[in-house]
Amino acid sequence: MAHIKLPHQVLQNFCLEAFEKFGFTSEQANIITDVLLLSDLYGIESHGMQRLSRYHKGIEKGMIKVDAQAEVVFETPVSAVIDGHAGMGQIISKDAMDIAIAKAKTSGMAIVTVRNSNHYGIAGYYAKMASDQGLIGMSFTNSEAIMVPTFGTMAMLGSNPIAIAAPAKPYPFFFDASTTVVTRGKLEMYRKAEKQLPEGWALDKDGNPSTDAPYVLDNIANKKGGGIMPTGGAIEQTGSHKGYGYGMIAEFFTSILSLGLTSNHTHIGDVGGTCHGFIAIDPNIFGDAQAIEDHLSTFLKELRETPATPGNQVYTHGQKEVAAYAKRTEEGIDVDEKTVAEMAQLAAFVGVDFNKYFGELDLDLSEYQSEY
Repeated sequence: MAHIKLPHQVLQNFCLEAFEKFGFTSEQANIITDVLLLSDLYGIESHGMQRLSRYHKGIEKGMIKVDAQAEVVFETPVSAVIDGHAGMGQIISKDAMDIAIAKAKTSGMAIVTVRNSNHYGIAGYYAKMASDQGLIGMSFTNSEAIMVPTFGTMAMLGSNPIAIAAPAKPYPFFFDASTTVVTRGKLEMYRKAEKQLPEGWALDKDGNPSTDAPYVLDNIANKKGGGIMPTGGAIEQTGSHKGYGYGMIAEFFTSILSLGLTSNHTHIGDVGGTCHGFIAIDPNIFGDAQAIEDHLSTFLKELRETPATPGNQVYTHGQKEVAAYAKRTEEGIDVDEKTVAEMAQLAAFVGVDFNKYFGELDLDLSEYQSEY
């Protein structure tokens, strides 16, 4: 997989102009770009620049409505349900978590669910929003069905990530993981690299293991059967039922509470229908918030200092992301050549001068086509 190191600021400026050319306001473009770049800066390549082609195609075919106005359709002091009206997932989701945070600061905790949205980036972005304000944050989303339930042969649940963030020192607790073994984006990266998938990731249409990324992705896209395994693999002995169950928890806080589309009914035709869930909790409802933060910080420190196997160390959730953020902000972000080619196609579509940002690279991108 050939990568090109690109400056963070250049990517930021490119994305801001591109999304404004699509018709988003400057503020909206900033939100979308911030979510995408946090993913790349944290080292989560599958959800950063890699996702631009998905948004390009979604907007082009009308799945994502640039001018959509999200609407609160039900509300209490501790909850809300939002209809995204097929808008951009990042814009809808930031507003939803902002509502959850405001309610939690008043009432102690809040749950906000969203229906009829689109892909919202990394789940952890929204959990981090709450943590940055001294709260405990949680974020969930469903997605196009990619997870094959235990003993099944047809994808029925999405990657359905669960993210939790909480204040701690020297850096917050930050957990963000799909309930599938890997995300669809990771399979797309293997397809770009023309590499075989590792064993234990995916299943063919008959429920048998497969390492063929293009084949599995085509089956997912065309509802032919097969897909990605739940966390824990394909059988109960390795914990498949646990990943399947975690995926159902995410489904509950997204599509079920919002009365939206479950994963198996999203992304059919030109309808996205993605659903999200957001929780914000004020630690003060359990006593002294600072004491709780200190208690968590102590435990995380003890975990990092616990004995490790030779040549390794024990990390706590969020530690690697903080290190990656600092390194990539200073040194640049590695972007796959084929993703850069997709960015060039996007630029041509919206009328952005690609060479203004990347002309010095002198790349021959003519052979590449978008694989989304």
